[in-house]
Amino acid sequence: MNKEATIVRTIRSFVRKAGNIRRILPINERLWAKFDLLRTLVRRDLEARYKGSVLGNLWPLLNQLSQLLIYTYVFSTVLKVKLTTLKGLPANDFTFGLWLFAGLLPWIAFTGGLMQSANSVLGQPNLVKKVVFPLTLLPLVPVLSTFIESSFGLMALIFFVAVNTHTLHATLALLPLVWLTQLLLTAGLGYLAAALTVFLRDIPQTLGVILNIWFYVTPLVYPASAIPEQWRSLVFWLNPIAAIAEVYRDIVLVGEVKHWGEWGVSSLIAVVVFFGGLWCYRRLRPAFADVL
Repeated sequence: MNKEATIVRTIRSFVRKAGNIRRILPINERLWAKFDLLRTLVRRDLEARYKGSVLGNLWPLLNQLSQLLIYTYVFSTVLKVKLTTLKGLPANDFTFGLWLFAGLLPWIAFTGGLMQSANSVLGQPNLVKKVVFPLTLLPLVPVLSTFIESSFGLMALIFFVAVNTHTLHATLALLPLVWLTQLLLTAGLGYLAAALTVFLRDIPQTLGVILNIWFYVTPLVYPASAIPEQWRSLVFWLNPIAAIAEVYRDIVLVGEVKHWGEWGVSSLIAVVVFFGGLWCYRRLRPAFADVL
């Protein structure tokens, strides 16, 4: 009973401290209310995606693992893609699969969130016509939902790497910073796509074509060494997803960040894209209700 009472007191203390954070941080109640609403919308979106299915929220992990198996077989077995030996990992197909999965995870979250956010405003005409609803939250819901789904795959990746290497790299503590870059980039493009889709219904289909091209010009399923040397640095400096994927691999697999510069540039691009997309979204927002 004493242990249970101690646990209850600890939980209550944590809740009180969490509540005090709101009073300490210089954020007004209106922003906290938007945050609570966003959290509710994301939770509802996640619950609705797999409602009634037997496996429920395990489906995102299964989908990611199926892609991993397919790409690993095609590129390592059929196309004989060779991977440079990674520190602490044996050179075999399993290591190639881990390397491949580490690069695919941010791509899956990026493309899934972007494609779904493109229709986020168009698919909610009732909310758009409500004057009191904060429309800036709509594109963020699929971005955050897809990101949370990808976290299941990330946990599986970290587990397999730990089993294979018998260690957890200290660089895992840097993951939240990479997530911030990834989320800013996805949300910025999501805002832009959501706003334009209201007026141009071809945007989602156009995005699909662009993302297919983007996928193959990004070293996700093949090593960066396969890119001609004169183009390699250009790909990393101008393609933020390439830098994010490589930093994922550095942090999770190698335990050493080798692409600080590329990460910094991709973060700068993500900030510019986020504020640019948000600016465009807010400029077009007054016309949403008239078009829908």
